[in-house]
Amino acid sequence: MNLIVYLIIFVGGLLLGTLLTYRLLKERAKGWLEKWKTEHEKKIRKDSVKKSRSTIKGKIGEQIAPFLSKFKYNPSEARFIGSPVDYIIFEGHSEDNPRGVTFVDIKTGKTARLTSSQRALKNAIENGNVSWETIHFEKFDK
Repeated sequence: MNLIVYLIIFVGGLLLGTLLTYRLLKERAKGWLEKWKTEHEKKIRKDSVKKSRSTIKGKIGEQIAPFLSKFKYNPSEARFIGSPVDYIIFEGHSEDNPRGVTFVDIKTGKTARLTSSQRALKNAIENGNVSWETIHFEKFDK
């Protein structure tokens, strides 16, 4: 009988010790997190501003690209759409002599890459999966 009482006290002590240890570790972890946030907040904010500036520069670069020397197409033939690619170029359109259609995406920075969606679109275009459709409406529904 005494063995059962000792066993219950022992298990109870283990549970109580585990609970107290958990609470202590939880409080210490909160303290460590707050200390880490305080120490790194300035760097995090600086990094966030840097990324925001980079994004804004990219957006501006996309808009002015047709007027830069590296842009090899006639700016009046470029139509900005923004997504999933930045421009569709209607080559020869300004001369009433259409010669082709080119999809262009502008990237800024050394590590800029196409998104997976853009890569899939590029592959579809390069594989000739492009078509034309004319849709006629007799009258519009009201």
